[in-house]
Amino acid sequence: MSTSSTPSDSGLPLADVPGAVEQELRAFFERRLVEADEIGEPVVKAALHLSDFVLGGGKRIRPLYGWAGFVGGGGHERSGEDPRHVVRAVSALELIQACALIHDDIIDASDTRRGRPTVHRAVEAEHRTRNMTGDSAEFGRNVAILAGDLALVWADDMWRDSGVSADALARAQDPWRGMRTEVLGGQLLDISLEATGDESIELANRVNRFKTAAYTIERPLHLGAAIAAAPASTVAAFRGYGRDIGIAFQLRDDLLGVFGDSAVTGKPAGDDLREGKRTVLLSLALEALDRSDPASAAELRAGVGCATDPEELDRLAVIIRRSGAVEGVEKRIAELTSSGLAHLEQAGLDGPVAETLRELAIKSTSRRA
Repeated sequence: MSTSSTPSDSGLPLADVPGAVEQELRAFFERRLVEADEIGEPVVKAALHLSDFVLGGGKRIRPLYGWAGFVGGGGHERSGEDPRHVVRAVSALELIQACALIHDDIIDASDTRRGRPTVHRAVEAEHRTRNMTGDSAEFGRNVAILAGDLALVWADDMWRDSGVSADALARAQDPWRGMRTEVLGGQLLDISLEATGDESIELANRVNRFKTAAYTIERPLHLGAAIAAAPASTVAAFRGYGRDIGIAFQLRDDLLGVFGDSAVTGKPAGDDLREGKRTVLLSLALEALDRSDPASAAELRAGVGCATDPEELDRLAVIIRRSGAVEGVEKRIAELTSSGLAHLEQAGLDGPVAETLRELAIKSTSRRA
């Protein structure tokens, strides 16, 4: 990243943000593990699984966007907020993500995440190894559900106890509340579309907006800008960028969910087809096939959410590729990336933050994992 050695106007080089976030998270878990020990060993074990999950991987992209929103919105110079406290506040976004991912893995019955066992599978294996009573899979799911709940509660604690001023917390209250509702609402919408088999492109876009784009890019930028007391025009530009780049990010994820290399993504190939995900990619494929190849459309409908054999999943992937939907999704990604970057230009944002946001947009919408 070309901005790696350029310090922001609030004292922390943008490239150093992930490392600073890592330190804040480690310190937070150390304190909370002591508190968990006062309740009992099972709570400590669950908290350790959560800690291992949060500290065991991830690009810290959400806190980075939160920090970029703070600096781009005027930072310490405009708000008077201590940058160290702001880093601690945006680090809480990693706990929101942990809640979302742990619960998502349970819902999808996923075995791996980031190339490692998912939390519910790790707890299940521990139950089995220790010869505990009851059903290992059920115990693993139950503990993981509660660990995800704990992550959501602790995210709020970390955010509110970060040290940023009461005024800053008040300014950021609406995006903080909105983000948490949006990510859970997006997940509810996602599983509902799977259950009904809905093929609406518009509803699939809503899932992308609220399940991923809002809490990954749009709201973190909004939160950082709100802490900085940024003007409304800057907040609007950040939100426009975050919405468009966030949706493009998820569209890329949809392609990886069908065609990605499991050695790179850390998840089995064809996972979205096995799980029956109602994505824009799938909706575009079915729409095109209904016109050009009804037999393949019927085969795709019958297989999504039912096929488990790798050869069957490969066959469904071939049908999707043949439909022309991949090109349609790539076109949408390119259009959204262009419109997202245009929001930055309209805001007149310049310097290291603008350059980093441009680089992150390109990187996140063209990634392989």
